[in-house]
Amino acid sequence: MTSPLTDRQVLRQHLVTSRIAGDVATPRQSNVAAMHRLADGDPRTWFGLPPSTSYSYPDVLAIMVERVGVDGDVERTDGADTIDPDLTIDRLDAMAVRLREAAQRRETVFIATGHPAGVLAIHLRIAAALLRAGCELLTPDAGRTWSYAGGKRQLRYIADVAVLSDRGELNHTHASLPMAELLDDGLAPTLVVADHGWAGAAGAAGIDVVCFADCNDPALVVGEAQGLISVAVPLDDNVLPHLYDPLADRLVAAIAD
Repeated sequence: MTSPLTDRQVLRQHLVTSRIAGDVATPRQSNVAAMHRLADGDPRTWFGLPPSTSYSYPDVLAIMVERVGVDGDVERTDGADTIDPDLTIDRLDAMAVRLREAAQRRETVFIATGHPAGVLAIHLRIAAALLRAGCELLTPDAGRTWSYAGGKRQLRYIADVAVLSDRGELNHTHASLPMAELLDDGLAPTLVVADHGWAGAAGAAGIDVVCFADCNDPALVVGEAQGLISVAVPLDDNVLPHLYDPLADRLVAAIAD
């Protein structure tokens, strides 16, 4: 039997090798652009959280350095960037604690992702584990459509995980509108497990949120610093799905504990 320290070391190595953390594929240019837009109050970059212009670019960068581990050089705008794997594990374990509580209390949970080609793999495992623990997973309004971004988007559930689709394929989306409208229409989970706009809109509504956040998703990390998001796990949210298995294993083990 391995020790908790060894388990952490193994996971840390996997994060770095798979580039879920460490030197990640998300480029510095993308991170810097997102942080500047956030500081400018661009509502699209805030993912449904209340837009604010009270943060300067250096303010946002400082939060991202502290909570994600990106390069703190305020002048650097290109090249590669980093996510601290130890921060990833620390926040993953904080998420595990909250998911264990939800399982023990048999809470009502809503799970959603804007990354159906990436972290959906973790969401599916979380959903199955919470169901086994006796939680109720909410799946309202399957088939509901919204018009935006030049087309119609349909709400679908993949094994109780909400995603958006244009009918022919599942969509990568930052949109907060679907979550905001579901909440306005009465969706009332005690916990939301999500990313992108699904997480931001829920946090803005005062719902307890645990989420995944890439280093070019600063709103969710700033939202955590503001207390609007309970846990934001920093990671590359779009590597090959099977590479997330060790992270999902850690979360599922906590839910079953």
